[in-house]
Amino acid sequence: MIERFKVLMGEIFSEPKAEPVTHELELAAASLLIDVARADFHCSDRELAAAARELEACFGFDASESRGLLGRAVERHEAQTSLYPFVKLINEHCTAEEKSRLVEALWRVAFADYRVDKYEEHQIRKIAELLHVPHKDFIRAKLRTASGAGEER
Repeated sequence: MIERFKVLMGEIFSEPKAEPVTHELELAAASLLIDVARADFHCSDRELAAAARELEACFGFDASESRGLLGRAVERHEAQTSLYPFVKLINEHCTAEEKSRLVEALWRVAFADYRVDKYEEHQIRKIAELLHVPHKDFIRAKLRTASGAGEER
């Protein structure tokens, strides 16, 4: 009887279950997209729309799901003092190709308002380095995105 009570109390007072890794990955990616959108101290509607499109394309979300995830990403981004938790999770669970695609998505967000601010470029460069994306892939992603800047995805 006492053992059963201990098990029951352990279930009641145990820490809440963590979100699934895939959901955390989506949130980490959304947080990095928001980080780039806010890097120039102005987050335009075009940049937010681009971030939403990237989430829809990468994860198969519909528009309301991507807006909801972006809202959660904004909240989490404001609470964090470092990119490390987001980058660590992506490094642990994503392939080199997936990380390169994420860097390209970051560039699409930066180019969404038809100009890339020096702070946005710096932030993407920093994220790419933290994700261990080779410099050549960073540049290729930038050039690919720049050649299609302003196009809807």
